[in-house]
Amino acid sequence: MRRLVLGLAAFAALQVAAAAAEEAVFEPLPPFDLAGVDPGLAEDMFGHWIVSSADGERICGVELRREPAIGGMQIDVDPGCEALFPVMGDIAAWRLLEGWVIDLADAERRTRIRFSTPDERYVAFPEVDGIATIEPAPLD
Repeated sequence: MRRLVLGLAAFAALQVAAAAAEEAVFEPLPPFDLAGVDPGLAEDMFGHWIVSSADGERICGVELRREPAIGGMQIDVDPGCEALFPVMGDIAAWRLLEGWVIDLADAERRTRIRFSTPDERYVAFPEVDGIATIEPAPLD
């Protein structure tokens, strides 16, 4: 009986460790002060964006909105996004953080995807469900 209990305890510990390893941990960053920048630059952050895989084979649209939401600002995720990138079904808000970093967060306010700009584009680090980049949607 003791072996069974110890075996179950070890199995449970491995399951918890595996689940924790799958969830990325992000450095806390302060919110970006939009009032302190050129209004044109700030305005460019709002609107339609495209989330894509590294090869560009999978893309889906989101709208980054200005209105407040629990955990950040409102985001509209296109209906087909979850089928392409399962994590997108959990996204409930977005945040603009210091250094022009974009976080996509779930309903529990946890950052699920972080995009930063090591060069001229926003890159997900780490990639989640194959999501590699987010970029403004082309103007029609």
